[in-house]
Amino acid sequence: MTRHSDILAAFGIPASGDVTVRSPADGLPLGRVAYDTAESIETKVASAQAAFLAWREVPAPRRGELVRLFGEELRTHKAALGRLVSLESGKILQEGLGEVQEMIDICDFAVGLSRQLYGLTIASERPGHRMMETWHPLGPVAIISAFNFPVAVWAWNAALALVCGDPAIWKPSEKTPLCALATQALFDTALARFGDAPAGLSAVVLGLSDAGRTLAADPRIPLVSATGSTRMGRAVGPVVAERFGRALLELGGNNAMIVMPSADLELAVRAILFAAVGTAGQRCTTLRRLLVHKDVYDALIPRLKAAYARVRVGHPLEAGTLVGPLIDAASFQAMEAALASAAADGGVVTGGGQILADLHPGAFYARPALVEMPAQHGVMLQETFAPILYVAKIGSLEEGLTLQNGVKQGLSSCIFTRDMQEAERFVSASGSDCGIANVNIGPSGAEIGGAFGGEKETGGGRESGSDSWKAYMRRQTATVNYSNALPLAQGIQFDAG
Repeated sequence: MTRHSDILAAFGIPASGDVTVRSPADGLPLGRVAYDTAESIETKVASAQAAFLAWREVPAPRRGELVRLFGEELRTHKAALGRLVSLESGKILQEGLGEVQEMIDICDFAVGLSRQLYGLTIASERPGHRMMETWHPLGPVAIISAFNFPVAVWAWNAALALVCGDPAIWKPSEKTPLCALATQALFDTALARFGDAPAGLSAVVLGLSDAGRTLAADPRIPLVSATGSTRMGRAVGPVVAERFGRALLELGGNNAMIVMPSADLELAVRAILFAAVGTAGQRCTTLRRLLVHKDVYDALIPRLKAAYARVRVGHPLEAGTLVGPLIDAASFQAMEAALASAAADGGVVTGGGQILADLHPGAFYARPALVEMPAQHGVMLQETFAPILYVAKIGSLEEGLTLQNGVKQGLSSCIFTRDMQEAERFVSASGSDCGIANVNIGPSGAEIGGAFGGEKETGGGRESGSDSWKAYMRRQTATVNYSNALPLAQGIQFDAG
């Protein structure tokens, strides 16, 4: 048993298995799990396929009732699950609780959606004919999620998939398997309350990248939704495409903020701080590039450095902590390498380096770093999953847009300005090329009402909000002839006499 066996016991998770899960907060064991075998994965996929054949026949509003019950379980266990998220991923408790709230919010969204899976009625050119476009359940959906949002990303996908008629097979990060098992336990409770759902409607597959590849290659899984690095997307995407499956990819981001002369600098500093150092810089929407107009550069940067100096880095469960640990040693080493590269390129580094090693020798806490760059090049064009913010001067909005869009990723972006023309230009077709474009707020895209995702090497997929539910369904166009004639479209005459 572990120090945190009380948390695991609250979800009915046995502290057993041959793989030790360690908390990034202190490096100590958090629990133990067993990875799935090829045989157990096969069993879970087959069970999901069988569940689909039954679940697709259940009316969508009834499917929504299951998601509503799951949302109730999340509300009841929000504190416990939020604490587990914090311990296993390293994000501070407030962010852990916020992540569970995102799950609750998407459940509410999906329940309403279950009565709004609208199709179309289309005017036919043929007399006595009616055309209609309808949406039908697609099949089992594989959800591959990353460590930094160990439960919310699954919920974004699963809540929509379930109301659309699709079972969910979840392959979580090997760094956060306990969060997945806890979530599945809550879902099982909702299933028991629901009463007549088919077995296999939701399953968790634990393992390394080979488990994800197995799911990606399985033709019984028509949709694979994968959230993580661009490298992961390059591995998953071609495997799914090879069998003509669908891949919903939400990958990396190298997000920028433009600060113009008219900006409210106090507001900008607050936004920059949360966006750049929150979750220890381990969000796909983390602010990584700050492009500041030369007229306000000398006013903004000293304020920002002062704010950085006040940031408290510490154990994620301690009150007052704003920045927790990096997930592991590899992440810290990547941060150190990026800072060394930036310095070699002429960058002036403020911050960085490991701290709290005496208190938590098995963990990797780092001081957030601010790097003033002479130009946007080198390591600044790469995404390093760590609290590093590169800063560069710009002379105009046009230069800012050119630099912002001049990276391979296209997830999120933002501008601080009080100039209406600048704001409108930023969100126009010739402005930001990202999937998310914000004005006078940071680059976060966490509200579930808006579709989340980006362009270019971010993958093009969209999760949550808007009409992203259509990704989890198949479209069918049907024509009904209610006349006694058989006119052909386009006026074609074909009479065999």
